Amino acid sequence: MEQHLKRNAFTLVEALVVIGILSTLLAILLPAASSARASARAAECQSNLRQLGIASTAYAAQNADHYPPALLYKMQPEGLSTIAWDFETRANGSVTPGALWSFIGGANKVQQCPEFLGASTSGNDPFTGYNYNTTYIGAEGRFPTMDPTTGKWIDGWNSARRGLRAGQIRHTTKVALFGDGGWRGGANKFMRAPSNAVENDLSLVAAGAQAFRHKGCTAFCAIDGHITSCAQSCAGANTTEPLQVEVMDFPNNGFLSEDDAAYDPSIALRGGR
Repeated sequence: MEQHLKRNAFTLVEALVVIGILSTLLAILLPAASSARASARAAECQSNLRQLGIASTAYAAQNADHYPPALLYKMQPEGLSTIAWDFETRANGSVTPGALWSFIGGANKVQQCPEFLGASTSGNDPFTGYNYNTTYIGAEGRFPTMDPTTGKWIDGWNSARRGLRAGQIRHTTKVALFGDGGWRGGANKFMRAPSNAVENDLSLVAAGAQAFRHKGCTAFCAIDGHITSCAQSCAGANTTEPLQVEVMDFPNNGFLSEDDAAYDPSIALRGGR
């Protein structure tokens, strides 16, 4: 009686068919998985920005309607300390939590954008990725100077360019408070408005743009606390082409509007838009 042998192995053609099917499935599934991860990071980013917005509003409520200072300097016995909205840096390089720390429950990782993996370009900050409306909202101190009469250092609030108080603010649904910060060197934490009417330094302004790193979009928290995204990267009316390339890295980074409409909450007081 003829005995038939049972075949357990694949033929070459069958193996190639299986490989082809698996390759096709991987080609379909991998982009979908990557897109899902990117969407999850974008959602986490928006949650972080929302918490920063809530924290800054709570801060203003307890500080005479002033939002957190964006940048102040204080001359101390051991040297110059830099006090920013997120972290304070001592003369020895040590970093401690800044103004919003207690209002975000000590969760300083909220200040890290999950889509940005680089180091801070503002010293030794452990977390980075977001910037704060420095032009119009956050007070900004100048470098300390010594009073020739008293011989004492003038720093902190005494030499700060004051931001707008809560009672002066209009268009709270359209103006950015916090957002994804970016320039050619990485992240930035001081959001600048493009008109440079306040900073009066085009390179500084170009370095204070927004990062369009979430699938070509940038996220920001408006003053009223809601989160939105923008897909249109603007170069800014006064930004020169060399600055766009060498400082900003446009269009990967850019402004939310060509003028200050997305940054100046008192614009309605000057005629509106």
